[in-house]
Amino acid sequence: MTPNTALTVQKLRLGASISLIALIILSLAWESILAPLKPEGSKLILKAVPLLLPLFGILNGRRYTYQWASMFILIYFTEGAVRAWADQGPSAKLALAEVLLTTIFFYCTIFYAKLTRQATQQPH
Repeated sequence: MTPNTALTVQKLRLGASISLIALIILSLAWESILAPLKPEGSKLILKAVPLLLPLFGILNGRRYTYQWASMFILIYFTEGAVRAWADQGPSAKLALAEVLLTTIFFYCTIFYAKLTRQATQQPH
């Protein structure tokens, strides 16, 4: 791996980590304080729990976690897209933020996985 590639990989890892942590915080704040479905809070706050599954693998740079998390995050992208279209007010804006964060995470994870593949594998 060249020094330039190593720096790019480091930036992708940082981008994936920050976007995943931000998505966890957004999910918690959205469904508890900012725009819950019910005034006392929503059980949708539990949607943040599955985001913890890839967290340690992402923070530790495990390539396999980056690979499966890139597909896993599409569930949250879909939820954000649907709620951005269907909801109104603050909830729609929060949904757009969810779409943005999932998009950043997705691109960081797929390019991280691509750039860290073993040198013995042939490029496609």
